[in-house]
Amino acid sequence: MDERDNGIIKRFSAASVISALKDTPAVMVIGPRQCGKTTLARELIHGERPYLTLDNQTTRLAAQTDPTGMIRDLDRAIIDEVQLAPDLLRAIKESIDNDRRPGRFLLTGSANILTLPKISESLAGRMEIVTLLPLSRAEIRGQRPAFLQHALAGQLAKPAEKMIGVDLVRAVLTGGYPEMLDRERADRRSAWARSYIQAIVQRDVREIVDVEKLDHVPRLLRVLAHYSAKLTNFSEMGSAVGLDDKTTRAYLNIMEQVFLIKRIEPWFNNRLSRLVKTPKLHFLDSGLLAALLGATAQRISADRSIFGPLLETFVMSEIMKQFGWLDDSCALTHYRDKDKNEVDFVIENAAGDLVGIEVKSAASVSGSDFKGLRRLADATGTAFKLGVVLYDGELSLPFGERMFAAPISCLWGK
Repeated sequence: MDERDNGIIKRFSAASVISALKDTPAVMVIGPRQCGKTTLARELIHGERPYLTLDNQTTRLAAQTDPTGMIRDLDRAIIDEVQLAPDLLRAIKESIDNDRRPGRFLLTGSANILTLPKISESLAGRMEIVTLLPLSRAEIRGQRPAFLQHALAGQLAKPAEKMIGVDLVRAVLTGGYPEMLDRERADRRSAWARSYIQAIVQRDVREIVDVEKLDHVPRLLRVLAHYSAKLTNFSEMGSAVGLDDKTTRAYLNIMEQVFLIKRIEPWFNNRLSRLVKTPKLHFLDSGLLAALLGATAQRISADRSIFGPLLETFVMSEIMKQFGWLDDSCALTHYRDKDKNEVDFVIENAAGDLVGIEVKSAASVSGSDFKGLRRLADATGTAFKLGVVLYDGELSLPFGERMFAAPISCLWGK
């Protein structure tokens, strides 16, 4: 089931964009290509202002040649893919300094401009950034979730739907890109994903940074796919494709800039000395990851171990999407100590309240699955609000104080 308006699934981030346009001169929607940024921007404005896209070669050339002149002639506008002409942001800054009316510019970008080296001037106080990721399960269903609010209050959300077994595998293999969701056949979804990744490498990576060994990037991505949900090891990953440690780190930064991967930093506490301080690597979309791994429902049926990293990536993505809809500011980390106790995801809000989430691809849960969660709870005391083992099952079951086993669909439940 999905909830569409004129064939378009409603995005929960739209409310954040609308609010920002009312009191901030410029609003930028950033996120991966083909996730719906342009559709969202144009739907919100309804043709009420000029629309420029820097994907158009002539428009881009004009923006790169005379950014000040382009902005001088605009009172209010939508400008798409603004990362392709970084100097345009400096011209927008100057224009805003002379006219600070709210909602003057609605921008989109398919690279995280805050990390781009060419953009040195700050737009702090002048621009608000809203991150839009591929569609969440909650958006597909058209029902705003309450998982994070409940969890940070020490309560477990109810499952949104029965999604187990083959249905869960299909959802994970499909991911959240609209094009993937619209394709019925698995081979056609994989074909789109491979073409998408190739286009990002050949176009976006080349355009935002000078990459000396561009031919290494597709091979590195395939290697990175096997490290999703694992601790990063730059030397090991790079050596597989003939890259040194420094170059591998630089390429991973680029992959993050274009929203292909996400590094989850380790949770730490100054009072605890035995914590592992290495980030974990994740792809931002489980459908793209599945295509890189060649994962299919048939392969997963024959070898369930393939599914674990994919499911963990899927859960990470669902959590990241919900962060953008919260009034609270949250951080996502992972926990691991030198005794090999670990928690896949630790959510911490501004008040220091913690929620631990462990992901298990099996249909059953045992007490040992809570070992890392209990260690984290002991280390953080009253700050620890809830520990959840998400699994491929139907029932929500208590496993002690503040500990639950719960179906995956609790993530987008009420």
